[in-house]
Amino acid sequence: MSAHQSPAAAPSTAGTLSDDGAPLAVLGHDVQVPLVSGEKVGYAALDYAASAPALQRVWDDVAAYAPYYGSVHRGAGYLSQLSTDLFEQSRRTVADFLDLREGDQAVFTRSTTDSLNLLAGVVPAGTRVFAFETEHHASLLPWRRHGLTVGYLRAPRSCAEAVAALEAALAAHPEGPRLLCVTGASNVTGELWPVAELTEVAHRHGARVVLDAAQLAPHHRVSVRELDVDWIAFSGHKLYAPFGAGVLAGRGDWLDAAEPYLAGGGASRTVAREADGSVVVEWHRGPARHEAGSPNVIGAYAIASACRALTEAGFDALEAREQRLVERLKAGLAEIPEVRVLSLFGADSARVGVLSFVVRGWNSSHFAAALSAEYGIGVRDGLFCAHPLVRTLLGGEDAAPSECGAPEPSLPGERSLNAIRVSFGAGTPDEHLDRFLAAVRELVTDGARWTYRSEGGRCVADTRRERA
Repeated sequence: MSAHQSPAAAPSTAGTLSDDGAPLAVLGHDVQVPLVSGEKVGYAALDYAASAPALQRVWDDVAAYAPYYGSVHRGAGYLSQLSTDLFEQSRRTVADFLDLREGDQAVFTRSTTDSLNLLAGVVPAGTRVFAFETEHHASLLPWRRHGLTVGYLRAPRSCAEAVAALEAALAAHPEGPRLLCVTGASNVTGELWPVAELTEVAHRHGARVVLDAAQLAPHHRVSVRELDVDWIAFSGHKLYAPFGAGVLAGRGDWLDAAEPYLAGGGASRTVAREADGSVVVEWHRGPARHEAGSPNVIGAYAIASACRALTEAGFDALEAREQRLVERLKAGLAEIPEVRVLSLFGADSARVGVLSFVVRGWNSSHFAAALSAEYGIGVRDGLFCAHPLVRTLLGGEDAAPSECGAPEPSLPGERSLNAIRVSFGAGTPDEHLDRFLAAVRELVTDGARWTYRSEGGRCVADTRRERA
């Protein structure tokens, strides 16, 4: 009996529909959190861009498999064989979800960051890597290593400008291997990038493309075949799948030609002792080459379960609902003159359910702390691991003075730079966004009801000091 035929590994049908109006049920939708006043309210989780809550479906599937958990690629026993089959079936599910091409590989990693660092380690020496300064640090920083040259492209103000900037950069450096690393959707603004157009330019110049899909894959159907990117990276924890797993998928030639990302069991096919005392290793080809050690089978299975759930729910319906919520959010914030929504490509640019803003007269950390302490709403504040982009969007302006400042370090001469990010997805009920907009309006109009102070680098409510 194979793992995907086993009752332990069969996809669960429980918890696929939410009872609060969201398309998919997530864990934590009914969690009550304390307010600074002592009351408790239902938590409004609006920080999906950092980590989305786990789908109930994923949790049920993992719980059903857990009693059958065993070593992968290591044992002759039934549980080991079942776990191995489950692990490899999860790889095939991910390949189908991404619409990989014949011959593409899907490697399980720890996260998007891990995936891009893996790729940076297999890129041939002498490669020139291009990345826009607007990238998340996971896409911006892995290429800073010996043997690679990095060209950082300035923040474009339109999709056409991004395409033209890449065209000029590649034309100026026509020789040798070249690689573009680009996001599919910004983790700061949520704006969609012209991936297909950038890929066409890159391939016309003989360059390759890796797509950071961490913020794209949870919101939109992604086809590697249609986009024609060479690699794609994403994380399970943003795709409603916990347990610390990610994926790097795409062309196998650079992956098979390089030394393994990690040296150890699983990556090695044979290891032999030579007469001179040295050790000779023959490495595996294919995904196993970069999956040394005992693999995270539960993490891989969680990703596969989430891929199935999103596919079965239908991306067309999920995208249509999300766009309705995006428009409601944008319209609600536009009615508050003190709020400025951050954008690279303009107010009408297409975006996923991620939006950042600043409030005139407020330090963003103070505002986010008040949303949490006084309303039970969880958002993110800071520079979102995309410091160059946020600094560009804020135009170098200082944040407003406050009882407590931003958690992110500032550059010399800056008092504080930070913004607020609200993000949501298929597990978000309409009511959470309505409550968020009402809270923003109330804070802007009436101010916070409590005083706040810095504690451990965070802005927190002072429970002893309610304002008169």
